[in-house]
Amino acid sequence: MSSRNGTSTTVQRGFVLSVGLAGLISLGCNDDGAPVRPTPTTAAVLIAYLAPTQPNLPPAVQDCVRGVGTTHVHPSWRGFTAVTMRVSGTDRFELTLDDVPVSQRVSIRVSDANACLENATGAATRNVFANGTRLTDIVTTPGSGPEPGLAFAVAADGRVTP
Repeated sequence: MSSRNGTSTTVQRGFVLSVGLAGLISLGCNDDGAPVRPTPTTAAVLIAYLAPTQPNLPPAVQDCVRGVGTTHVHPSWRGFTAVTMRVSGTDRFELTLDDVPVSQRVSIRVSDANACLENATGAATRNVFANGTRLTDIVTTPGSGPEPGLAFAVAADGRVTP
């Protein structure tokens, strides 16, 4: 079978198919032919909070202690929904959040009975780390009215900027 200019339709289809496949293959490779990996949009972050896991607190803060319950984190990108931290030794709580948006400023509020000594709602603003970096940027988060929290950003490689 021939086209109007005398070229075989089969040859034309083969050429178009070859060019199309080469284009598709090149989309997934960089200049030296290595595969291109998509940039991640989230990263895993280990939140660590250093405080006694069995605090001995005075009666004056017991209402706050009951209100806090178990030590937990409120992440902004999850609508500040509480996520319970796990005990890791006698003076450390931990939680890995594997869905932290990269290259965005996010915030968390850590709620713990130990913080009742400094804050009537139990919001902790000291001794909180993200991937080993001490968090120092205190921001306002929603809770029982405005409550203090901590802000940070994480890079795709897991580096945290407080």
